[in-house]
Amino acid sequence: MNTINTTHEAEIEKTGFSLSDKDRKSIDVNGYFRIDNALSPAQVVAMRTRLQEIVDIEGDDAGLEVHTEVGTDRLGDLVNKDPMFDICFSHPRVLGTVRHMLGNDIRLSALNSRTALPGYGRHGLHADSGSKVQPGEYEKAMSIWLLCDFTEDNGPTRVVPGSHSWGKLAAEEMDDPNLDHPDQIYLTGKAGTCFVFNAHIWHGGTMNNSEEKRPAIFAFFGRRDVSQSIDQKKYMRPETYERLDATARHMLDVEGMTEFSPADFDRRSDQYKRLNKDSAY
Repeated sequence: MNTINTTHEAEIEKTGFSLSDKDRKSIDVNGYFRIDNALSPAQVVAMRTRLQEIVDIEGDDAGLEVHTEVGTDRLGDLVNKDPMFDICFSHPRVLGTVRHMLGNDIRLSALNSRTALPGYGRHGLHADSGSKVQPGEYEKAMSIWLLCDFTEDNGPTRVVPGSHSWGKLAAEEMDDPNLDHPDQIYLTGKAGTCFVFNAHIWHGGTMNNSEEKRPAIFAFFGRRDVSQSIDQKKYMRPETYERLDATARHMLDVEGMTEFSPADFDRRSDQYKRLNKDSAY
């Protein structure tokens, strides 16, 4: 069982956010939580525009920090690509929800985006962990930031409520995880909504049957004793480090850095100069 990090207990308390008993029970039972209006309409437009700009700049390199996927525009390492994305790993209600799921000692694992193109986006049901975990031993949580309205037609994420507590993997229990599960639901909502879910819940993307792209940002969190999907220290750039406050550095687990050699500096140095030309660094 994860324990409280008392060193940062005051930081947790000062956010002023507390889940109700009803919300806590719902999260424990169902494995997910909806936060309406997590982003303002202006933030949604700005982020959606910025993601497309970065996709256009990176071209074939887009998403290589994590992985690429046919039929999607993927981007990785958004921490270093524009300060506007910082809200995705600092929003008090999101962090409060993640801490309820995992315990207080958490850190950002990765900040990426995935835009499902028309006719693509279907995933098999899976959990973001290759191992089975029992209730109270959860290691990871995911937040999805909707940058357009998510409808049942444009490729929303599907989840199987309660499956995070089953201690089972979809691939072992289903004949074909690509098929629908009888208990699955769609995470639909207005642009600016954020869904936070236990990453051990069975979930997956669905087909975008609309004629428009379906953009979203994914902030992935984990316990601090679990490896990050992207080693934030390896990718951290000095410009980013300088703008981050102590709380953000702790959330990224990059406190005390004095030397910087971003993992992709040689391959992407010119690219990062173009990305950051008009940013707020």
